[in-house]
Amino acid sequence: MIRIRFSQALCASILLAVYAAGLTGAARQAQPPYTAATSGDVVQLHDTRAGIVVPVVTTLSNAYEMVVKSQQVIRKTFADVADFRARPGLNGVPLLAPFANRLDEQAFYANGRKYSFDMGLGNVRGAIPIHGFLSGAKDWRLVEAKADAHAAWVTSTLDFYRNPQWMKQFPFAHTITMTYRLQDGALEVRTRIDNLSTEPMPVAIGYHPYFQLADSPRDEWTLSLDAATHWRLGPNLIPTGETEPIEQVFPNPRAIAIKDYGLDDVFGDLRRDQDGRAAMSIRGKAQQLDVVLGPNYRAMVVYSPKASNFVALEPMVGITDSMNLAQKGIYKELQSIPPGGFWQESFWIRPRGF
Repeated sequence: MIRIRFSQALCASILLAVYAAGLTGAARQAQPPYTAATSGDVVQLHDTRAGIVVPVVTTLSNAYEMVVKSQQVIRKTFADVADFRARPGLNGVPLLAPFANRLDEQAFYANGRKYSFDMGLGNVRGAIPIHGFLSGAKDWRLVEAKADAHAAWVTSTLDFYRNPQWMKQFPFAHTITMTYRLQDGALEVRTRIDNLSTEPMPVAIGYHPYFQLADSPRDEWTLSLDAATHWRLGPNLIPTGETEPIEQVFPNPRAIAIKDYGLDDVFGDLRRDQDGRAAMSIRGKAQQLDVVLGPNYRAMVVYSPKASNFVALEPMVGITDSMNLAQKGIYKELQSIPPGGFWQESFWIRPRGF
């Protein structure tokens, strides 16, 4: 028989190690799956199992980062959150409203009438107005920030009708409510618009998040699009009304080598799954980001210049210039909200392979 003698010091060390390991395991088990921590006007959503952190500036209702296992997947052009507050621009997950992308004139059409912008106000600019005027709005009001065993979320609302300069440009009284929900390894962005006007309100909003992958450069990324139609654009990047099958531009729409393209394109006739959802995706060596669109998002815009290191995958309620093209009879899918009604839809950002 072989006898092994341990010193009292060694036994104590072993016992301490076992005890510490037990505490670590217990701590892991005790750690909540989701948290929503508030500090000032920032709510940090955390999916602990998926390793995803999403901080939201509630006064801007903008998720300015999305960190997946310590890797940033949303492009940043600001130094810190204070810099972001001062100059939000098109950082984070910016809402484009009350119109997304470009208009073909300094006016829009609704219910058969023309509404000309007051260019002297300065919130709408250029011969071809672009991206609305709410991406930097700092008037959002926090409604709720919570977490439970199933998700973490933050909801904010914007009373558009309270701002005379906004109403001057887009005279439809409404409120916008946004919820960021982190659940099951994905970030849901839910938008609800309540029409308080006495007339139908056109819906032409969208979002403009810039994404990046950490495991490879842009020239090695592959783009996938659930769309059947590519809209041809004029020199002003406004749809001409002509469309073509997406395969005429990208022979394999689910495996597009983006190194071969500089992209600023509009897609429609989305191909949907059994739940009515369509997806845009970028893939690197192992990492992948999916942007999944609910049924009321009817178009996709993809923006990625050749010299860039990002791909903007943009969920759009309608194509570029949808209100004005609908007036001309070119676009048939413009959505509107009846008086006293509401519009609601979600899209999801899902990282994989991190």
